[in-house]
Amino acid sequence: MTAEFAVVVPAVVLVLAMGLSAVQVGLTQLRATDAAADAARSLGRGDDVGTAAGRVARVLPGATMTSGVEGDLVCVRVDAVGGSGLAGVVPVSASSCAMGGGR
Repeated sequence: MTAEFAVVVPAVVLVLAMGLSAVQVGLTQLRATDAAADAARSLGRGDDVGTAAGRVARVLPGATMTSGVEGDLVCVRVDAVGGSGLAGVVPVSASSCAMGGGR
């Protein structure tokens, strides 16, 4: 084994880990967006906050949900961490709104 190879292998492993972490953060962002939209629609239909929070927890375990009303809209924000390992330091959030009042 040459010295150059011994130097390159850790760098390649680090780049690979960073790439996989970026994919994990992206997938978590998609799941947070889906969870926020699902919870907003649930609240818009008139379900209680516990039911909406349960939907968020089912899609993205460990995420937190906040909701509010803006005019005719019911809005939900979902916050989570990007994943595990290197992705665990990246915060992920998504928000979505739906018409309120069961319309």
